[in-house]
Amino acid sequence: MKHPLPAQPRHIAVLRLSALGDVCNLVPTVRALQRQWPDVRITWIIGKAEHSLLAGLSGVEFVVYDKASGLAGMRRLWRELSDTRFDVLLHMQQALRASVLSLGLKAKVRVGYDKARAKDAQHWFTHRQLAPHPRAHVLESFLDFARLLGVEDLSLEWDLPVPAEAFDEAAALTGDAPYVLMSPCANPRLRNFRNWSAEGYAAVIEHAWAQYGLKTVLTGGGSTLEREMGERIVTLSRPEAVIDAIGATSLKGLLALIARARVVIAPDSGPVHMGNAMGTPVVGLFATTNPDRAAPYRWRDYVVNRYPDAVRTYLHWELDEINWGQRVRHADAMTLIRIEDVIGKLDALLARPNERKEEERPDEA
Repeated sequence: MKHPLPAQPRHIAVLRLSALGDVCNLVPTVRALQRQWPDVRITWIIGKAEHSLLAGLSGVEFVVYDKASGLAGMRRLWRELSDTRFDVLLHMQQALRASVLSLGLKAKVRVGYDKARAKDAQHWFTHRQLAPHPRAHVLESFLDFARLLGVEDLSLEWDLPVPAEAFDEAAALTGDAPYVLMSPCANPRLRNFRNWSAEGYAAVIEHAWAQYGLKTVLTGGGSTLEREMGERIVTLSRPEAVIDAIGATSLKGLLALIARARVVIAPDSGPVHMGNAMGTPVVGLFATTNPDRAAPYRWRDYVVNRYPDAVRTYLHWELDEINWGQRVRHADAMTLIRIEDVIGKLDALLARPNERKEEERPDEA
């Protein structure tokens, strides 16, 4: 017998700890739940960095779990929520750590992914599973949770909070002149291989400056890899064409920079989804991950997509022969992206009217 879903939930738990891009893609689901039930209480259990990005999101109570705290941190969180019983827990993190964390949360019904999409045996930790949705974009997979609960209005809305001091932080770096924002590096994980070349980025910076008079602001974290990449790009670029802000902003400051940018250029990483959430046009650079699954949702037509070529060249398969989420873990895959491909997408976006699209209905399941 299936556990019944609440017809009128009063308190919903959202369990999604990471990552920055994924939590941005999840916000439209939260907004859809709020439209359906304006008085619903939503508690989002979230990672530390992700909370710093979304802090202040209207109508949401955040409970922060620092992944570095391990089991001791889980026990603290369980004690914090020991008197709370949720009508429904939306288990939206496909990781064993999150599933273990979910065990200490009290909920009448736990909803997770269908078996085909669940990883790390997540379906063992839930009462109800989503309906199958093969070949779904990550954002649509999150919306499937709202669909299962009976939500009909799935129009896209973010309304991410960016405080005034974050815009002051951004303006101190850029002044009032328009600019392109470039985040050259993805999260430096083992065998990630999502980064393009410094030479390619520098050529795009030169084009933006020579053709449009647009400076490029480099952003990213403070890791050694990111700082070295930034230094290499600056060395290859005209001093007047580039501002190196790598490691120089808070996450809210980065949101403000993205909100004021003409275009965001980045590989598969948090900033492409932050740009998508803020309504800023995005050129995404994809070769090692499938953009049909993970591209910035509203700017999928402007992705530089070399993923099919990478699958054929380095995996020796065709797209219809591999798993939907298959990654190409080869250090040379991003070299398939050509400078002219990126410049072409940038030109196409800069030719558009400078406007923001506030809402858009996602593809139907």
